[in-house]
Order: sequence, then C-alpha cells, then structure tokens
Amino acid sequence: MDFGPFWLTVKLSLITSFILLIVGIPLAYYMAYSKSPLALIMEVITTLPLVLPPTVLGFYLLILFSKNGLLGALWERLLGYQLVFTFEGLVIASVIYSLPMMTHPLISGYRSVPKSLIEASWTLGKSKLETLFRVILPNMKASILVGFVLSFAHTLGEFGVVLMVGGNIEGKTRVASIVIYNAVESIDYVTAHLYSLLLLSLSFLSLLALYMINRRWVL
Repeated sequence: MDFGPFWLTVKLSLITSFILLIVGIPLAYYMAYSKSPLALIMEVITTLPLVLPPTVLGFYLLILFSKNGLLGALWERLLGYQLVFTFEGLVIASVIYSLPMMTHPLISGYRSVPKSLIEASWTLGKSKLETLFRVILPNMKASILVGFVLSFAHTLGEFGVVLMVGGNIEGKTRVASIVIYNAVESIDYVTAHLYSLLLLSLSFLSLLALYMINRRWVL
C-alpha cells in the first residue's frame, strides 16, 4: 500500500496551518480592533470560503492561478513555471480555503482579552507591538491553538479545491481525499476504507488533543 498521498496530505496541512498562523495573527488583529468599514468587508470576504461550494472557489482559483490569470502570470514570470497543478498552488489554495478556520478563533480571542489589560500596558509605556506579544497573545493561547488545529483538520479533508487547482498528479498533488475518490470510483473499497480511516483517526486525535489541552488551561 502506497502511503505517499497520506504523508503529502499531512505535509500540506502542516504547511498551510503555519502559514495561516503567520498571516492570521495580524489580519485578525485588524479585523477585531479596527472600526473601519474595510475591516467589516474583510471579515465577510474571509468568511466566504465557509459558505461557497468548494467547486466554485476552486474554479475561480483555477482561473486566478492559470497562466492567463493575475497571480498565475506573475508567478510564471518570476519563477519560470506555472502555478496550477503544483504543490505550491495547492498550498496557496489551501491557505485561502482554510482562512476562516484560523481568523474566526483569533478574532474571538482578541475580543476576549480584557481592555483593561491592554490599556494598562499602554499606560506603562508599552507600544502596540509590545502589547500584542507580551499581553494580548499570551492571553489568547487557547484561540491560537483552536485556529491551528481547525486549519489543520480542515485542510486534511479538502477535495473540491485541491482537485481543481492541483489535479491528480501522483507524488505532487494527489492527496488522500483524491485517493479515496479514485478508489470508490474503481470500486476499491479496501483502499477507500484504509485512507478514510487514516484521515478520520488523525482528525479525531487532533481534536482530542485540542480539547484536552484547552481543558487543562481552563482548569
């Protein structure tokens, strides 16, 4: 049995989650604290992947990533190869697809930090950046963990987006969900069961670890 697609899925999920953590912290900070109409619009846009059918999102990403698309043309001009049907394309698509899984918990975390703590930090002469790293983020560790685990688990189960953007290239873009689909199509239920069980187990263990850690922090 070839477990390459499973490890590729885990690799994709981890890379996506770390990128989302880096991108999500400043993005969610702006959306949580800014009173600008732009922040509201950004919050709506980042939520769209939750309600859009994956095929719709995948279709527009495919257009954007193609050699005639804005991002695809720029990518090919700078790096010399096309973005669609590559692992890099999968990562970017996954970041967009799982963005709300990171930003929503972070926004809730930012808004849960008492304003008195933030104002006290400012009163003591700390800058906004120092306050962010020394006061706000340490008080929302649970939200950060929730965002990371949900992003990881959400990316594990991607199908429509990765199929349209990455295709079905063995060793490069064939992730576990596509293997399950191919196995069912060819009536290979043994492979379908095995990969489904792997994804189910990994998702369960990730969520179990999340709840156990959160319970310790709360207690």
